[in-house]
Formats: sequence, C-alpha cells, structure tokens
Amino acid sequence: MFDMKKLRGIIPPIVTPVDGSENVDAGGLRRIIDHVLKGGVHGIFVLGSNGEFYALDDQNQKRAVELSVQQVEGRVPVYAGAGSISTKSCIRFADMARGAGADALTVLTPMFVSPSDDELYIHFKTIAEHSKLPLLLYNNPGKTGNNISMGLLKKLAGIDNIVGIKNTTLDLSQSLHFLHETRGIKNFKILAGSDFYIYSLLAHGGAGAVAGTANVAPALVVEIYERFNAGDHQGAIEAQNRLFPLRNAYGLASFPVVMKDCLNLMGMNIGSAVKPIQNCSGEQLEALKVVLKDLKLIDQE
Repeated sequence: MFDMKKLRGIIPPIVTPVDGSENVDAGGLRRIIDHVLKGGVHGIFVLGSNGEFYALDDQNQKRAVELSVQQVEGRVPVYAGAGSISTKSCIRFADMARGAGADALTVLTPMFVSPSDDELYIHFKTIAEHSKLPLLLYNNPGKTGNNISMGLLKKLAGIDNIVGIKNTTLDLSQSLHFLHETRGIKNFKILAGSDFYIYSLLAHGGAGAVAGTANVAPALVVEIYERFNAGDHQGAIEAQNRLFPLRNAYGLASFPVVMKDCLNLMGMNIGSAVKPIQNCSGEQLEALKVVLKDLKLIDQE
C-alpha cells in the first residue's frame, strides 16, 4: 500500500543511460540512482521526459523499471512513467510497471492527438481504475500540446487513486490555480515540474517538485525543500538561486541531453542521448563546465 505521506519532496526524473546500441545500460542506471539517493531525494521517477521514455521500446522500458526497483530496494517510492498516446498502451504499461514492483504510475497527457476534456477524463479514469496503483498526473502542455484544464483536474482529483499532479510549465499561476481549486480534496498533491520555482510553489502549499536538475545536483535541490520545511525561508531562497544557472543550462542544447552531459562531465559515464539528439558541442561543454565548477560538482582546473 502506497503511503501518501511519501508523495512529497524532491523526485528526480532520472536520465536513462544507454549503451552504443541505445539499449538501457544497467550499470549506468544503477550509478545514477545511487547518486541521487546519496543526495537525499524523496523518490525516483523512471521513464519521464528526461528519461527519454519516447525513445525506448517496450523491452527497454520494462528493463528500466525493473532495474530501478531493484536498485532502490524500497528506500524511496519508484514512480514509473507512462507516456503512450493510447489508453490501451498506457494500461499495458501500467500492468508491466505493477508487475515490476513500481510503487506508483505517472501518466502523461497524450501527445499528437487533441482529445477533449471528456476524452481525457475517460483516459485517465480508465487507467487509474484498471491499474489500482496510485496515479500521479503529468501535465506538460509545451511538449504534448494538451493541457489539463482546471475543471478536468477537479474531476480527476476526485478519483480515489489519482493522488496528485506534476505540472510542467513556466506558468506558475497555473500551478497556483491548481492548488487553489484542489485545496479541499484530501491528500491531493501539486508538484512543481519546473525547477525555476520550487521554492515559490512550496511557499503556496505545494508538496515538492519533480526536478530534472536533481539528476546532477540532488543535494542542492533537496536543500531547497529541507530548508523550507525547517522554516529557513532565506536559506531555501538562496539554494533556489544557486540552482538557477544549472536549470538555465537546459537551453544550451537540445532537450534532454544537457543533464546527461553534465553527468558525463562529472565522471558518471552514462552515455549519449538517443538519436537524433546529439551530445553537446565543445563550446557547449565548456559552458556547462563553468556551471558545474561554480556548484563545486567538478574540480576547478
């Protein structure tokens, strides 16, 4: 049984290391999981957008979930990301994730198609009722072209095992509206999907963040959350400000290669992005080195 008290804090959408054939690299995946757990994170999200779910076939997705569950060993919850377009495919993924031992599902709005609110409601409701696992909604309108509306969210939040939403948008006001509209729904959680405003959402009652930068600097991202919870608001703001250059570095190259190349510069050896995305150029790597040196994540030369 999933303990709702564990749906909180900093949950990195872990990158998926791949080998030269673009299959899951077990050693690399174990290394990144150990790295973020050492940094104090409160959960692991496997097969998110940072994890290149869209580029992995069913066999590799299953392997990624199984390896993550094995490596975490129950220390924190494991959220498995379903990003398929069809309801049927998401249900198939949910069955796999449950069999592999995942603690919860994270289900992205479908991409490419443009379903109505009623169609999205049936989509998420069907997956939730079939899987029985706790389901965290994943709203990322900039990538999928579909946005979970306020009315839709309130309806979905009334389903017993739909437990929260990760809202990935630079529009903080939308997340604040989500908080306002669901405040009377017991145990429903709102998590930041943008690392730019982790502190801001916490200050308004958010439960935490699914933060891509926590792949690289888990201890720093966790510091924002832990200082806030301790009542050290100034310290939390300072940690948020220190994180800014790393989050801003996403713009240096094509998503999602930047976090992978940061980890490679740190000696984590987690390989390339899946093609057609290419690794950072020499100039881009030099810019990343500056960010990582400032954060003391690599040695000064």
